[in-house]
Amino acid sequence: MSRQKRVIMAVIIFGSFIYIVLTQAVHILGGAPGEPVHPEIRKFCSSASRKNVNIEYEDTNLPVIYVVTPTYRRPEMVAELTRLGQTLTMVKRIHWIVAEDSHTCSPPITSLLDRLGLSYTHLASPMPEVYRREKYVPRGVSNRRAALQWVQENGEDTGVLYFLDDDNAIDIRLFNEMRSTQTVSMWPVGLIGEYTVSSPVVKGNQVVGFYDGWPAGRKFQVDMAGFAVNIGYLKKQKKVTMPYIAGHEEDGFLKSLNLNLKDIEVKADGCTDILVWHTRTAKNPSRTLRLAHHQATNIKPLTDNMRKMGMIK
Repeated sequence: MSRQKRVIMAVIIFGSFIYIVLTQAVHILGGAPGEPVHPEIRKFCSSASRKNVNIEYEDTNLPVIYVVTPTYRRPEMVAELTRLGQTLTMVKRIHWIVAEDSHTCSPPITSLLDRLGLSYTHLASPMPEVYRREKYVPRGVSNRRAALQWVQENGEDTGVLYFLDDDNAIDIRLFNEMRSTQTVSMWPVGLIGEYTVSSPVVKGNQVVGFYDGWPAGRKFQVDMAGFAVNIGYLKKQKKVTMPYIAGHEEDGFLKSLNLNLKDIEVKADGCTDILVWHTRTAKNPSRTLRLAHHQATNIKPLTDNMRKMGMIK
């Protein structure tokens, strides 16, 4: 075989290889980065639309804040949601959407939601297996996407959407700030990244950029807890989505809203106050306990309850 033919053959083989790789990439990504090929599993478990029984008087004219909290089963899950849920009981006109990364909803979480007396929705939506195998796993996306669909179908147009993770800490004054959001509002988030804060850069009450320790080519360099969206504005957009791309979930979501910097509403005293923190709870191993000597004591039912809560194996 002549050298020219060998070169041509090599080009054909290389071209075929590139074609296969690109074809598979498009198949995996569903034709768009971070979009799944197959329909996602979504399960509606329970819901309650009611006034917050913990507050003596609720002004029904106030816009509802739809707080979306993704979660997953681990020893700390019930503890995290108990702490956050009890914070939300102090806020008027809240609808809490708890979405689990699971095929089914956890009974202890359903019981907690019923007990707290809040208006709520409980969903389950497991992450597609293809994304669990990635080097950087896009956690919480399946849950938030399920909640987004629920809000688009059921949320009041005057309401506000807010993503609040179960390990975040929040000053309830922030809810009063975000409730008036007409498009997208933003504020700083503390205890995050290299700068210990993630914040919009504001000049003349206008967002002109972002102060964040991980720019990564993102247009909107914000944390998930650093913005809220008006539901009516959300529903006007053609295709609202959140990509399965780790580190780019917020940016992809905000881009899908066709948002411009000039449209952003500045909160938290011109983005000078920190009213929400990206705290992280220490992880505990899921242990198997030895109970041979405690079958007739309180330790047996105690550990049974711990197992139901996912604290132990």
